[in-house]
Amino acid sequence: MASFALYIFLMLISLFVPSSEASGSIGINYGRVANDLPSPSKVVELLKTEGLNRVKLYDTDANVVTAFANTSIKVIVAMPNELLSSSAANQSFTDAWVKANISGYHPATEIEAIAVGNEVFANNYTNYLVPAMKNVHASLTKFNLHKDIKISSPIALSALETSYPVSSGSFKPELVEPVIKPMLEFLRRTGSYLMINAYPFFAYSANSDKISLDYALFKENPGVVDSGNGFRYTNLLDAQIDAVYAAMSALKYDDVNVTVTETGWPSKGDSNEIGAGEDNAASYNGNLVKRVLTGRGTPLRPNDSLNVFLFALFNENQKPGPTSERNYGLFYPSEQKVYDIPLTLTEANVNSSGVGKREVPVNGNNGSTTSFSGESWCVASGDVGKEKLQGALDYACGEGGADCTPIQNGATCYNPNTLEAHASYAFNSYYQKNSRASGSCDFGGAAYVVTQPPKYGKCEFPTGY
Repeated sequence: MASFALYIFLMLISLFVPSSEASGSIGINYGRVANDLPSPSKVVELLKTEGLNRVKLYDTDANVVTAFANTSIKVIVAMPNELLSSSAANQSFTDAWVKANISGYHPATEIEAIAVGNEVFANNYTNYLVPAMKNVHASLTKFNLHKDIKISSPIALSALETSYPVSSGSFKPELVEPVIKPMLEFLRRTGSYLMINAYPFFAYSANSDKISLDYALFKENPGVVDSGNGFRYTNLLDAQIDAVYAAMSALKYDDVNVTVTETGWPSKGDSNEIGAGEDNAASYNGNLVKRVLTGRGTPLRPNDSLNVFLFALFNENQKPGPTSERNYGLFYPSEQKVYDIPLTLTEANVNSSGVGKREVPVNGNNGSTTSFSGESWCVASGDVGKEKLQGALDYACGEGGADCTPIQNGATCYNPNTLEAHASYAFNSYYQKNSRASGSCDFGGAAYVVTQPPKYGKCEFPTGY
């Protein structure tokens, strides 16, 4: 229990870090390995309708890149793997490539990053990667685009030698000196970030006897406590991301951030693809969106924004491989939804079952985030599970400094003697003592704000101290 209390403590500490933190964002991968997709202009309208303002492409197709001009949708474009050897060998090649594929479109099309290759370690392009990245960056500099556009390269989790427990995360030794360290050094020097493709589906499907489906789908579960860092992980994606952070930390690159450039769950699969299905896909992607937009960073990096690109926009009927490969889309090519999930913060809050409910900050005259203008109270979410609620209560009554005397046996607010009632009183005490500051009623998603006085028996909840 102490380790979970520490987790809650760190989460709460992070809530008061000022402007350096940023909320997470949801983007989407727009793959086109299909012969029945709508036109790029229709895709742009679909994204606008769904409130999505970040998209990742797998090439620099002129029709597609042009369609995003003057749309306020940020775009990540890609240099295909087959161009890496030429890019690594000759900067004149990357000069011509940047001139033809980047400078002619930006800034009308807001290109925010270039993915140089994709999962190159699994495709025998490893030796070309860092030289190609450096040459592309040099070409961007020549065209005065290096301040606007980041350079990175998506890596698969297969680049890790160890990912469990999270704290033991490490890269494969044969990759470290030739490519991982030089790439991380490049990312640090250019102020960029590491792109990772992370799929809890693959881990679950291959280890369904060891991994809980609820853990993979962001559903309520006991979680997994990491014996090394003491954190309790309640979902597999957070654990996968933190395994990468742990691997980077082992190489002394704690200052490089991570963006999840691909993650998703197939709505259909072959008989041996355990877990594939529409209900599970809806649960994974829907709960992921809620977790990103109403939550914070990962346990290891609570102050870092969690930026995620869902895979994928459409089912792609010409992708090779198992059935799942053609069924990751959130939409059919007809633009009808495969399943209905929230894609924006408003939808995520409205549809939330309680986990991740957050108060709406009110901006003061100086632009800073302050408390609610009227009376408000902080109460416990009854559907986050007893263990999480007890850990948050332990923190509030301990390190948090809440006045928990009234909920002791025999005291005025001991009855009703329920965990939710006691936690609500303690959370509200903490909230009021902190002047109802934005973020002081969260407790890792275990609490939320109400604007009507809570009613638990005859107990009265204070509104200020």
